[in-house]
Amino acid sequence: MKKKIIRVTTVPASLRGLLYGQLKFMSAHYNVIAISSNDEYNLLKMVSERENVPTVAIDMTRKITPIKDLISVYKLYKLFKKEKPFIVHSHTPKAGTLSMIAAKFAGVPHRLHTIAGLPLLVATGKKRWLLNTVEKITYAAASMIYPNSHGLYDIILEEKFTTKNKLKVIAHGSSNGIDVDHFSLNHFSNTTENKALKQKLNIAETDFVFIYVGRLVADKGIKELLEAFNTISKTHKDAKLLLVGDFETDLDPLDEKTLEIKDTNPQIISTGWATDVRPYFAIANVLAFPSYREGFPNVVMQAGAMELPAIVTNINGCNEIIIEGENGCIIPVRDANALHDAMLKIYNKTFVYDKAKCRELIVKRYQRQVIWDGLLQEYKNLENK
Repeated sequence: MKKKIIRVTTVPASLRGLLYGQLKFMSAHYNVIAISSNDEYNLLKMVSERENVPTVAIDMTRKITPIKDLISVYKLYKLFKKEKPFIVHSHTPKAGTLSMIAAKFAGVPHRLHTIAGLPLLVATGKKRWLLNTVEKITYAAASMIYPNSHGLYDIILEEKFTTKNKLKVIAHGSSNGIDVDHFSLNHFSNTTENKALKQKLNIAETDFVFIYVGRLVADKGIKELLEAFNTISKTHKDAKLLLVGDFETDLDPLDEKTLEIKDTNPQIISTGWATDVRPYFAIANVLAFPSYREGFPNVVMQAGAMELPAIVTNINGCNEIIIEGENGCIIPVRDANALHDAMLKIYNKTFVYDKAKCRELIVKRYQRQVIWDGLLQEYKNLENK
């Protein structure tokens, strides 16, 4: 019989997006069960149908909610005792803490947690102390921790969250890699469709398009991005900034000044959330991604596979995907002036890059099968322990 593996994320959108295709691949080798919270869009059902694995709904919050968290731990514990999995493997911060604790008490032999970012890095004071403590508890309950970048690996050791013998980066990094066949300009060679999208968005054929893809929140550097672009747009009327993503008003909202720039600058175009971001990459010239913190950002890999250079901040993940002067440039964090200068260099063509190299570097290091095979080998190695 196949051994059983349970994969856990806090919200089903992470199962659907972060682990796209991976659960189905692993189900050929193991009995896979996916766990996440209930949601109003039936995403868990969609994941089950697409990945061909059973799913179980156990509610988990993304905030600090002690009573609800204890209830979630208990429900996870009961499920783990019933299913007796060989591995529990969690992603996202809250799912990691709750499922690692529950799996430890349930006697699960292999408790794995993938780190795809550390929100605590932008916290201060008592909140930082609390988040550090929770992180240490998670790592203590886990039997193995997989940072999805070498930068995160180093940060975890610097913060003394755990020891080196519990840490490993799979392949070259990333939680799931990307489908380089899906993210390819070959699907967008029909210029009629590209022109139609530009016309819909009020982008002229001669316009230079900066693009940002992701959540529109403070710690993604949206304040600096809009400030830098707002200055550029005053003297460069053919520059456009395309924002593809949703606002998140609960956890990390943008300030009023940033929102005012977005609402009053006609050269800034906000599309909202998009199921397929490829058409937007296809009409853009460069990705601007000035995030404060990341694990291993899919957006930067996706843009590269679509032959776009990227302006990124000098943070883990981003500074591993981008090689200065080859497929983009790296700037300091929270530095609107540096971002402004980098955007102008690419606009003025004083920064030279190779479109083919942008894609080549992604295909070589981060295509999805490389990550899947690396993780599968890790699971296989655990069978002998």
